[in-house]
Order: sequence, then C-alpha cells, then structure tokens
Amino acid sequence: MKIAASEKPAVSVIIPTYNRGWILKEAVDSVLSQTFCDFELIVVDDGSTDNTADILDAYQDQIITIRQENQGVSAARNKGIASASGELLSFLDSDDLWLPDKLFYQVNFFKENKDALICQTEELWIRNGVRVNPKNRHRKLSGMIFKPSLALCLVSPSAVMIKKCLFDKAGLFDETLPACEDYDLWLRITCRFPVFLIDTPLTVKRGGHDDQLSSAPGLDKYRIQSIKNILESKFLSKDQYAAAVKTLKEKCDIFSNGCMKRGRSEEAAFYKNIPDNYS
Repeated sequence: MKIAASEKPAVSVIIPTYNRGWILKEAVDSVLSQTFCDFELIVVDDGSTDNTADILDAYQDQIITIRQENQGVSAARNKGIASASGELLSFLDSDDLWLPDKLFYQVNFFKENKDALICQTEELWIRNGVRVNPKNRHRKLSGMIFKPSLALCLVSPSAVMIKKCLFDKAGLFDETLPACEDYDLWLRITCRFPVFLIDTPLTVKRGGHDDQLSSAPGLDKYRIQSIKNILESKFLSKDQYAAAVKTLKEKCDIFSNGCMKRGRSEEAAFYKNIPDNYS
C-alpha cells in the first residue's frame, strides 16, 4: 500500500549526478517506486555533458531538477540540502539503487525513535554485476561508532536518512575535498551523535565501474586531511582524540611509504611528520 504525498514532503531525496546517463534512470526509478510516497526527489546535475539532461527532462514534474556547473559531489549534495523542503533527508548516489521499502522503514524508525538524528540501512553489494559479501571489517555497527569509523567509512551515503537539523550541528559536506567527503562528514557526526542501523538490506550498492570516486588512487590523502580536521575541531573527547591520532599516524605511515616507493621523497617526509603536530 502506497502512502500518499503531501504538499510539504516528509522526506527530501537528493541524487547528485555527473555524466551517469548510462545508469541514472535506474536510480531515479528506484526512488519513484518507493512504497512510501511522501517525498520530493531532487536531482542535482553537476554539469553533465552526456545525455543526463534528456533523461531527467523525461520525468517532467515527477522530480525537481537542479543544474549547475561542475563543482563536485559535495557541492551537488549541499545544493540539494539547501533546496530541500523535507525535515528528513536521504541521499542516493546515481550508481546505486533502493529496494521499494527503504523510505518506509526509515521514516517509521524516526517515528519510533524521536531523539534519533541519523540512521542507515544494511546494503546488498554488487560488483561488476555480481553479488559479493562485504568483509567483517566493513560490517555496519549501530550507536556511537566514531572509533571504528576512523579506519574506514562505515556509513554509506545511499543508505542514510538524516534529520535536516543535524547539518546545523555538524556542518555540510566539505566542498574542498574531491573525494572522501562522506568520510569527513561521518567523522564530524559520529564523534558526537549515534548512528543507528536498520539491520535489513534496503540499499543496493553497486561498484566496479571506472567512474567510481571510491576506487580512485591516493584516497588516504583525503582521509588524512579529514582526520586532521576533526582533531582540530575541539569536538573530541580525550579517548576519541587519542584514537584519531593513532589512526592518523597509521595512515600517514602508509601514505608516506607509498610516496617513497614512487620516488616522491619530499612528499613522503611531509606526511611522515604530520602526526608530530598532534599529541
């Protein structure tokens, strides 16, 4: 049974996209097929030069389309946030999908947990068209997950639902980061607020294609910057600070060693010395 939409939607769904005409329609259709229908769908076209505009135009008034010059995924998501009418926000990457009850489960979660600010669902992982099982280190947790989130990103943009007011507390996506912008935001959130898990796979995360930001080389450079940012934020407890410094050292050592192997000795020394600024 579908739940009808209202004039002011309960949920704003935001899809940022850039040159994903080959897969975008599947993402949009998975939102429009939700059993919970009290939502608006905002697609932010971040300066696509393929057939994205034609695909979006075909939906007419079913979606809200925002077009901007190419500024990166963070700017696209932030534009969607600024334009959103709903008190609850959900993001969907344009290469991922939702199962039909995704919004229904998460809206009900917030109705039953009034103090919660953010939750995410479990995921199904598809890589190059084949179902794969995530490793134990990728297992999603529920509650105060800052320390395990330092090692790797345990929150998926396509799986979350967030109360809009949380961005007033934690800030928006960092538009200076070309990648790992979600890791950066989750650190700012998880150090202060619990992230709850709906232990049902309602999001389909697809990977293996060439234009995936998460598969780009050298990502630890941006994770290092994110850890530096959170260390300088004054949000961390003593234990959180110590855990962040430990992870910073580990990532700097790995990145520095990689630079040395590629003959970039000056860059290697720079990253090797970064942890010395934090104690």
